[in-house]
Amino acid sequence: MPTLPVYDMTNAKVGDIELAAEIFDVEINEGLVHQAVVMQLASRRLGTHATKTRGMVRGGGRKPWRQKGTGRARAGSRRSPLWRGGGTIFGPHPREYSFTMPRKQRRLALKCVLTDKVKNDSLIILDDLNFDEPKTKKFVEFQKTFGVDGCKSLFITKELIDNVVRSSNNLQNAKTISAIQLNVFDILNSKKLFITKDAIEKIQEVYA
Repeated sequence: MPTLPVYDMTNAKVGDIELAAEIFDVEINEGLVHQAVVMQLASRRLGTHATKTRGMVRGGGRKPWRQKGTGRARAGSRRSPLWRGGGTIFGPHPREYSFTMPRKQRRLALKCVLTDKVKNDSLIILDDLNFDEPKTKKFVEFQKTFGVDGCKSLFITKELIDNVVRSSNNLQNAKTISAIQLNVFDILNSKKLFITKDAIEKIQEVYA
């Protein structure tokens, strides 16, 4: 069972916390993590690309010339895919790219990336995270306190806190989500992971 220190917003240690081994100390399955990331990114694709077939292109109702006697190849429509301005053969059409994974696999992939953050010392536990008012400047100062102002960081709270979200919205290297929004891609896409103490309790309650 891994034990990590708990810090306040001034980067001062205020205690320790024991993390559930079944979430933060599992065997890492890279193939499963990859599949979870592909699933998450595939679900974001709109799939609205489209081309017109010969039946969708305007015109082409009249036969260009008679069938025989002209010396030219047979043609039935000016909108044939073989002609310039005609339809497209085997072109892309609107489709759904998303697919699903079994619930146990999705959860195991999430546990794998959390375990990876613990093993690489990239997980920081906060006693609390909040601001008196929404100020980007205060959030930047908070990042500098932990030395993460120059790298991508993910901040996880038990529930979305308005002042925290609004303070980090304008920063490209910071993202704030709630414990129930926890996902594989955001964790992998961040170099440092900050989780509040009450968010840890919520995560362990749901996934343990």
